[in-house]
Amino acid sequence: MIIKARTIPLIILILMALLRRLPNNHEKRPQIMKELSRRQAGYHGEESLDYYLSRLPDKKYMILHDLNLPFGKYNCQIDTLLLTKNLALILEIKNMTGTLTFDLETGQFFQTIDGNNKGYTDPIAQAEMHKDCIKEFLYTYHFPSLSVDYLVVVSNPYSILSFIGKNPELKQRVCKSHNFLKKITMFEKMHKNEILSDKELRKLSKLLVKKNTPPTIHILERYGIKKSELLTGIHCPSCEHLPIVRKKRKWYCPSCCTYSSDVLAGSLLDYFLLFGSKISNHEFRNFAHIKSVDAAGRHLRSQGLSNSGEKKNRSYFSETIPW
Repeated sequence: MIIKARTIPLIILILMALLRRLPNNHEKRPQIMKELSRRQAGYHGEESLDYYLSRLPDKKYMILHDLNLPFGKYNCQIDTLLLTKNLALILEIKNMTGTLTFDLETGQFFQTIDGNNKGYTDPIAQAEMHKDCIKEFLYTYHFPSLSVDYLVVVSNPYSILSFIGKNPELKQRVCKSHNFLKKITMFEKMHKNEILSDKELRKLSKLLVKKNTPPTIHILERYGIKKSELLTGIHCPSCEHLPIVRKKRKWYCPSCCTYSSDVLAGSLLDYFLLFGSKISNHEFRNFAHIKSVDAAGRHLRSQGLSNSGEKKNRSYFSETIPW
């Protein structure tokens, strides 16, 4: 059963918004563009695993995609988590080409294409960290000691897996997509004891979704970017120029000379992803470069946002963003 559906991961939405809001000459743009490209390739790799996930018994497995959980000062981003009464299984999914070498002795991981090696963070080490995160989550919220394990799945069918060193315990936790269901059978044999009741399993899956946390602050801190460096204004839906201006009761882009009516949703999404999960009339006026309190209120109400508070203390928020 899919508890948290696969959508475009928050990290990708945040990186896209960040690139829209960074000045073109910002020194961190090349790094962010590179990470966005890598994340998008990874997302396509995750999608390619959906066929195999659909073969799992629907009543037995709770499936949660793209979980972002607080873990100390950092954020733990899990591609997919499978929950049963016996086991919490973390899936670390990689969509990479070439020869992928796992050094099981040193913990190094590198990709070889046309004789050139390039090192990356070891996905086994990433999965081990995510394992610690889930264990801490279970302990913090007083769940029984459910077994936690992981599997690194390489989704690109044309990649070649290579291993250095003898560590069968780690090696059996790496596979290609077409061997995924065989590995699931292996884990089921390894973890036969039911630890959670049906009620506890449902409670755990709901709590994981509830505690899912947008990783915005961690992205900005990692790149050393302050919110004050980000550009404000409504961006053009056609060419992404900003800011566009209000003209003849429509929004006019001075860059591509187009008029648009429904442009606020995209820019408000940028705000919620980068600046905060709620926005007041005052904050919206500053962000959208609107002077009128009444006009700002009309624009906010037109977007179907939920709100809380009264008058000057009222804030608006979106319930459609997959936090």
